[in-house]
Amino acid sequence: MLNLTDILTLAPGFIFGLTFHEFSHAAVASRLGDPTARNMGRLTLNPLAHLDVIGSLMLVFVGFGWAKPVPVDANYLRSPRRDMALIAMAGPVANIILAIACSIALHGLLIGSLLGGSSAAEIIVTLFVQAIQINIILAVFNIIPVPPLDGSRILAGIVPENWNHGYEQFERVGPFFLFGLVLLGSLTGVSILSRIIMPLAEPVYKLVMLNWLFH
Repeated sequence: MLNLTDILTLAPGFIFGLTFHEFSHAAVASRLGDPTARNMGRLTLNPLAHLDVIGSLMLVFVGFGWAKPVPVDANYLRSPRRDMALIAMAGPVANIILAIACSIALHGLLIGSLLGGSSAAEIIVTLFVQAIQINIILAVFNIIPVPPLDGSRILAGIVPENWNHGYEQFERVGPFFLFGLVLLGSLTGVSILSRIIMPLAEPVYKLVMLNWLFH
């Protein structure tokens, strides 16, 4: 379970990351002709429209959480397989864009000497760094090709169509498999997901931090 300090430093990055992630799904779905998310009030940057109560509580108690998935009706899409993959891809891409934006803003504040050596400045730096890390982890985590993660939809749009039947059957057990891994990591202290995510997230973090650009 996270302590209060952890929650306060993680919450902004987590809230804005999940909100922008789900908003991007809704925006691309709407652009591709599906009005479902828009009609349900999900085409918004208001966090209250996207955050899930259980998912938010899981963040506090387990250190892992989620938002409400954006509803998509493939019947509205001109090319369902391709368009579903594009809609799914929008979420992780949005998180990387948000991480880059936070990195540029942080470097701008540091270079402009707008942050002194006060405790308030340290908190601001921590919030930005946490937001960058969280958004990168959200992006990498979501491209794992296990239902209901975005990676499963992206993969379904890439693999030969005759493979999709077997993959659709995996969708029934995918969420339980994923939750089992999270629970196992929480109980044992050995996170299999972290061992998958972190080797990918660390080089992305170094690139997104743009240190090579500001030195």
